[in-house]
Amino acid sequence: MNEKQEFKPYISADSVVPELTFTSIFVGLLLAVVFGAANAYLGLRVGMTVSASIPAAVIGMGVIKVILRKNSVLESNMIQTIGSAGESLAAGAIFTMPALFLWAAEGQGTMPSVVEIALIAVFGGVLGVLFMVPLRKALIVQEHGVLPYPEGMACAEVILAGEEGGSSAAAVFIGMGIAAALKFIVDGLCLVKSVAVITIEKIHGEISTEVYPALVSVGYICGFKISSYMFAGGILGWLVLIPAIYLFGQDSIVPLQDVSIIELWDTAGASGIWNAYIKYIGAGAIAAGGIISLIKTLPLIVRTFKGAMVGLKNSQGTGSETRTDQDLKMPFLLGGILICIVLIALVPAVPVDIIGAILIVIFGFFFATVSSRMVGLVGSSNNPVSGMAIATLLFSTLLLKATGHTGIAGMTGAIAIGSIICIVAAIAGDASQDLKTGYILGATPKKQQIGELLGAVVSAIAIGGILYLLNAAWGFGSEAIPAPQANLMKMIVEGVMNGNLPWALVFIGVFIAIFIELLRIPVMPFAIGLYLPIELSSCIMIGGVIRWALERKKYRDENHKKRVINGGVLCCSGMIAGEGLVGVLLAVFAVLHISPDISGIISFGQIGGLVVLALVILTVLKFSIWNKSANEEK
Repeated sequence: MNEKQEFKPYISADSVVPELTFTSIFVGLLLAVVFGAANAYLGLRVGMTVSASIPAAVIGMGVIKVILRKNSVLESNMIQTIGSAGESLAAGAIFTMPALFLWAAEGQGTMPSVVEIALIAVFGGVLGVLFMVPLRKALIVQEHGVLPYPEGMACAEVILAGEEGGSSAAAVFIGMGIAAALKFIVDGLCLVKSVAVITIEKIHGEISTEVYPALVSVGYICGFKISSYMFAGGILGWLVLIPAIYLFGQDSIVPLQDVSIIELWDTAGASGIWNAYIKYIGAGAIAAGGIISLIKTLPLIVRTFKGAMVGLKNSQGTGSETRTDQDLKMPFLLGGILICIVLIALVPAVPVDIIGAILIVIFGFFFATVSSRMVGLVGSSNNPVSGMAIATLLFSTLLLKATGHTGIAGMTGAIAIGSIICIVAAIAGDASQDLKTGYILGATPKKQQIGELLGAVVSAIAIGGILYLLNAAWGFGSEAIPAPQANLMKMIVEGVMNGNLPWALVFIGVFIAIFIELLRIPVMPFAIGLYLPIELSSCIMIGGVIRWALERKKYRDENHKKRVINGGVLCCSGMIAGEGLVGVLLAVFAVLHISPDISGIISFGQIGGLVVLALVILTVLKFSIWNKSANEEK
């Protein structure tokens, strides 16, 4: 207890230094849009997103220290606070909202407008911040030394290690440039094949890998264990279940396609069987995994909520707070929440009525509280946002159906409710990490909360255009952007509302998930690997193997090892952003019917794709184990 009372931030409460400046707002908002777009593209491709807090902190520090030639820790912190909001909002949005586009493509509803998407995202982002603010003193201040908030602590360390700002920021920017160039070569100019495939005819299975920088980077950032769980799911689907379906079901007729399995193999290969069977099995496994993760954390969730409420009651300000104790005032928070809820219920562009608005208040505040505390315990990457979204969708769909909101109107309403709550949980977790960083550095909480609101609103406006652009270019559910999480949420809502899913396949996936859980293997990454084409998890596995090899190498000391590993993380974060931005650029080209494709003139085929993959691996090694500054004695 004394340790908490005696905690002194890096910059004292008496000092007044620049924080919410034009520079920090402009650079932060730019990074929010950039990382939001990149993470939206990544999430729609592989169903996973990565935290942008550390690369945003490094870039902010590089801008403040290297370009502007000044030392301003709290401006750097403000940049990462605003910038990381874009990544979190994108993560919440892409899990659910593409389902609206998918229904429109099937002729079940109208295409959502950019305004509708942006408003849903704005309401989710704003509510996520407003719900979290009253919890700051209970979770960040009173629980200091108890809740570690790993990403928040890591960002504070990065910003305080300001003397490394130049080389660290260079790793991010160079990674962005290399990945952007390689992505344009692969998917823009189409000079090489994006997938290397080996079909194993004897067992009627397939193994393949993509060559993209972002996938290798995801594997490196997530680490070997998570990558291997995903790859194990891919192996089960493509080298066990697909061969088994072909072997034992040769005389069967494929549901909804009226062709035999042999005909399906002859015309579409392993991908045809995956599309007809495995994706439903994988969807069942992901849904079960989300529910299992929620059930496992239910005692913690209940304790968290009760503890946060007690802490909230005991942490009300006295009105004479120092600079580092100032939060947005309660009347502002309550007024903002009330305005959001009224607008959600009344604005025609948002397909939610008063019942849905009440659900958003109840579920939103509960999951914002849970998310804010859980990221403090287990980090943002292990926050069960998918499980929260699945639970919300199940409950809201059942309630809407029971109150007469059936058909496409009811399903659209359920997705809108789920979208807002998913974004609320994601933003609340991100705001908690950012406020922890600010607490350590000595930032003004009120200014950070204003920055978080700015980042959320601007990112929400941008995400509407980004989702519309990506769908117009390739269509959600396509090979380019399969939108796995959104497809899953769509299946869940349809299954509850209409009961028209291939339930036998879904329940096979459910019981596979239970089997995996009994083996004490994390279900969600395994289920995602089962649900996605194996070329994605194979490429992610390559990044995981690189991380595994570097972690097992002998180093001078722990600091040397940390510098090497972190150098790779920064480079990979840049590569994810670079590839995502070129992905968005290519979507613009597709909508404008501009094709830079020159594969008809020259193409290096599959060999060229493997060369690109080798260049990606060498880039990661260059900024990790071969990084001169990381290997210097310090």
